[in-house]
Amino acid sequence: MHHLRTCAAKLRPLTASETIKNVSQNRTAKLRTFQHIRCYSAPVAAEPFLSGTSSNYVEEMYFAWLENPRSVHKSWDVFFRNANSGALPGTAYQSPPPVGAILPALSSSHFQVETQPNVEKLVEDHLAVQSLIRAYQIRGHHVAQLDPLGILDADLDSSVPTDIITSPEKLGFYGLQESDLDKVFHLPTTTYIGGNETALPLREIVRRLEMAYCQHIGVEFMFINDLEQCQWIREKFETPGIMQFTDEEKRTLLARLVRSTRFEEFLQRKWSSEKRFGLEGCEVLIPALKTIIDRSSGNGVDYVIMGMPHRGRLNVLANVIRKELEQIFCQFDSKLEAADEGSGDVKYHLGMYHRRINRVSDRTITLSLVANPSHLEAVDPVVQGKTKAEQFYCGDTDGKKVMSILLHGDAAFAGQGIVYETFHLSDLPSYTTYGTIHVVVNNQIGFTTDPRMARSSPYPTDVARVVNAPIFHVNADDPEAVIHVCDVAAEWRNTFHKDVVVDLVCYRRSGHNEMDEPMFTQPLMYKQIRKQKPVLQKYAEYLIADAIVTRQEYEEEIAKYDKICEEAYARSKDEKILHIKHWLDSPWPGFFTLDGQPKSMSCPSTGLNEEDLMHIGGVASSVPVDNFTIHGGLSRILKARAEMVKSRTVDWALAEYMAFGSLLKEGIHIRLSGQDVERGTFSHRHHVLHDQNVDKRTCIPMNHLWPNQAPYTVCNSSLSEYGVLGFELGFAMASPNALVLWEAQFGDFHNTAQCIIDQFISSGQAKWVRQNGIVLLLPHGMEGMGPEHSSARPERFLQMCNDDPDVFPKRTDDFAVRQLYNCNWIVVNCSSPANFFHVLRRQILLPFRKPLIAFTPKSLLRHPEARSSFDDMLPGTHFYRVISDDGPASKNPENVNRLLLCTGKVYYDLIRERRTRNMESNVAITRIEQLSPFPFDLIEMEVQKYPNAQIVWCQEEHKNQGYYDYIKPRIRTTINRSKPVWYAGRDPTSAPATGNKAAHLMELKRFMDTAFNINAFDGLV
Repeated sequence: MHHLRTCAAKLRPLTASETIKNVSQNRTAKLRTFQHIRCYSAPVAAEPFLSGTSSNYVEEMYFAWLENPRSVHKSWDVFFRNANSGALPGTAYQSPPPVGAILPALSSSHFQVETQPNVEKLVEDHLAVQSLIRAYQIRGHHVAQLDPLGILDADLDSSVPTDIITSPEKLGFYGLQESDLDKVFHLPTTTYIGGNETALPLREIVRRLEMAYCQHIGVEFMFINDLEQCQWIREKFETPGIMQFTDEEKRTLLARLVRSTRFEEFLQRKWSSEKRFGLEGCEVLIPALKTIIDRSSGNGVDYVIMGMPHRGRLNVLANVIRKELEQIFCQFDSKLEAADEGSGDVKYHLGMYHRRINRVSDRTITLSLVANPSHLEAVDPVVQGKTKAEQFYCGDTDGKKVMSILLHGDAAFAGQGIVYETFHLSDLPSYTTYGTIHVVVNNQIGFTTDPRMARSSPYPTDVARVVNAPIFHVNADDPEAVIHVCDVAAEWRNTFHKDVVVDLVCYRRSGHNEMDEPMFTQPLMYKQIRKQKPVLQKYAEYLIADAIVTRQEYEEEIAKYDKICEEAYARSKDEKILHIKHWLDSPWPGFFTLDGQPKSMSCPSTGLNEEDLMHIGGVASSVPVDNFTIHGGLSRILKARAEMVKSRTVDWALAEYMAFGSLLKEGIHIRLSGQDVERGTFSHRHHVLHDQNVDKRTCIPMNHLWPNQAPYTVCNSSLSEYGVLGFELGFAMASPNALVLWEAQFGDFHNTAQCIIDQFISSGQAKWVRQNGIVLLLPHGMEGMGPEHSSARPERFLQMCNDDPDVFPKRTDDFAVRQLYNCNWIVVNCSSPANFFHVLRRQILLPFRKPLIAFTPKSLLRHPEARSSFDDMLPGTHFYRVISDDGPASKNPENVNRLLLCTGKVYYDLIRERRTRNMESNVAITRIEQLSPFPFDLIEMEVQKYPNAQIVWCQEEHKNQGYYDYIKPRIRTTINRSKPVWYAGRDPTSAPATGNKAAHLMELKRFMDTAFNINAFDGLV
């Protein structure tokens, strides 16, 4: 092998580019070099000793002769010299001379000088042709005719690559001449342009390469480092005649274009002054999506989950998802009244779920379009998470039954970092959805921004290269090319289960929306667009000219769909009430009543029997797998856990273990995700054990609790917050019978995922009537560690809570549960492991689902006083919204002159200081564990209990941060503003915490002095 590589390297064409070095290392091409020569000198059949069985031997001899003519027998030397000097068929071979005989007058050295240049030229030319073929495969897309308007080059570069043959003169780059165009060259195995032929004239080679790579399809794939995948793509685009359609397929394509185009025209006629973000200029998107779904359904896919921006959304809902047209049309009625709770959302943000028969595959398929905000690409990880969940619940371990399709705009695909984050989840074991088909609606403009100002990369799709996803650029005004590309994309995903991108290079006939004037900023583009014939008209004329359809049939197809639209429009006028729940993208059958209400308004006890607590504790403190060696430090941790279980107490990590383990027993799947969650940022969790002697051997004890338990998934995520939180939100959407948790490495890391929190988690139910029970675990606390990693920014979450600070809720028997039902999310800061245990279990035992924001501790994980007894977790116990003082102060409440209200870790600082100052009889400390919805009823009881006490809110956060601005008005409402609510804590500042340890301790001392100085507020109003 080394010998052949050396030989070919010596003979590479000296005039070609350095890329020929790569070609020279192609094993198959080198083995065929001799056959090329034989083809032009003497047919194989003319030499009696050449046959299929001997050809490999002959090739080896030939390469040896090329390197050193003296290394082969003299008969081979004569044969090769005769063959390469143009000997006639059958005459190249001569019998070996007698032993000792002298060769005729033509000496070996003389012959070698005469013929070696011919051999080198032949080898050079063949390697040059291979290099030429490779150049088209790598760079042919740069000269493909992709822009329907003929204005811009899709790669933003008008120059033509030097190695692409656009004129005969450019053959010189390869050391070839125009006279070589009619020479026949043997084709390497790295191309399929020959079809059934193994050799072609150079002229035909170039023509076929141009047909494959330089017409209306541009293929980027040569960066993929898998030969099988590259060969697969070559075959799909290079094989002659591969893009053939039957007359029936062409008629179906036309009918789909009619629906796509006429739908937009109908909306324009009826509501010309309404924003709808129509699809004009990329009407081919509808047939494209339907082709992907048809092919995928035929390959066994039962469920397709889609995410897309607003452009074309109504058309996709109508013609792909098959939403009833009257339900879409009535959205344009400004007099329609909302019937559901919440704010609702504009029509081009809404989602949909529909199950129907696919007419092409004749199989049932479920389609879900996920509702999303205007924040472009934010829905990408949400779709992926929902897809992963649906795959998990139906046991689809390779993505054969459930798949996702993501639609993008060109500017957002290039500009939004969440696209990159989502791509990087695509091949991670706990996040892969086994291939997503990405379809880019490439308007070649972003609102008013020219692509030359919007991206640094040649194409908007270059981000996909990071995961070796092939990219198929296609001119959207060539419907058949689009359909072929989509067909290949669906097959790619089915074959390799990897991402693929379809880039529909199109235009936007209107402005950013129908009310926008694009001529202000893109005058030349829009002058051309005004003259551009719609793709439906182009394709119809082509089919009519080819006699595939008649003009009458075409007009009848249009009239038929127009009639459907008119009839639906008439029915839409009967709609008086808007039901957002008709647009639900993730229904939960059986969880609610038929009209979407909770089946009860109560929550059972969240306690457990002692036997289960002991059993879970036993597993949590052991290694349930034989011959498994754990780290010595971990052995000590497990031993300490066993001692706690023996003494009937739990710390924070064990309380979490108890909550998870008990829910698993009840069939509730638990998924915990985030950065370093398997061990825990603070090395407290250790849910995944690692064998110290066997690489990659792990054990998850939580999956060894019960015989028929639900599975527990715990997975370290990539170093991403926006993408991973979006993914987990999508996972939680799929089923109410799962506890899905995302833990930030530190609480303040959630700020890079703020879009998911603001647009989906806090407001998702109000906008889309979509409940979600996701849990956010946000480590929080002022530990003197500096501005970062101290605050989880509770003020941001509390500001977005929807309860009214000035209104005491109506008192009912189910006050606490009804508060939870009416809130947009639940915010807690637990101070005891038992309460954390209860709030996690309550999340599942409630008859509805709400997001849970839990500020979790850091120092309390190992605090000796942050322990709970089994007694606080037994049957009949529950989550405490407020924990009252049970010390001496509570025994004589009349003597208490100060009531300190607080939440979370600061409680332990306060009780230590109270103990030090010997003020346990006259200062009561009450903990508010559930911040939102605010426990008005319980705080009222606490204040009434201590009639002579000042009310002081205590927090370790700075005054302009934390909970104070949320808590104060609600306490004032509770007490009818009869007393002031004082503040004890740090002064306002811009940073969350100081970076100086001494300053931190000084601030804490001042805080404690204020909290326990009975006269601190004298003279203040």
